[in-house]
Amino acid sequence: MTSHFENFTIFVGYNCRELIAMTTGNAIRFICILLLWVGLCWLLLTRAARIDFMVIFTIIASGIIVFVPLYKKYVRNKSEK
Repeated sequence: MTSHFENFTIFVGYNCRELIAMTTGNAIRFICILLLWVGLCWLLLTRAARIDFMVIFTIIASGIIVFVPLYKKYVRNKSEK
């Protein structure tokens, strides 16, 4: 027997044949990670002596390191099924 929350989905993409859905628990985890990353980027930008290439590169690199594996785990694997 499934609960109401297991049937609730957030649509994160569109495949030619079907919608790709992220379950509620995965969406909450993704939002928590996103908010933590945004907070850390905000701290980096407000505490930096000056905003130069290395600060911007650090933010971009950390975004790639954090969000590419999440994309591969939750979005790309769903479209291959």
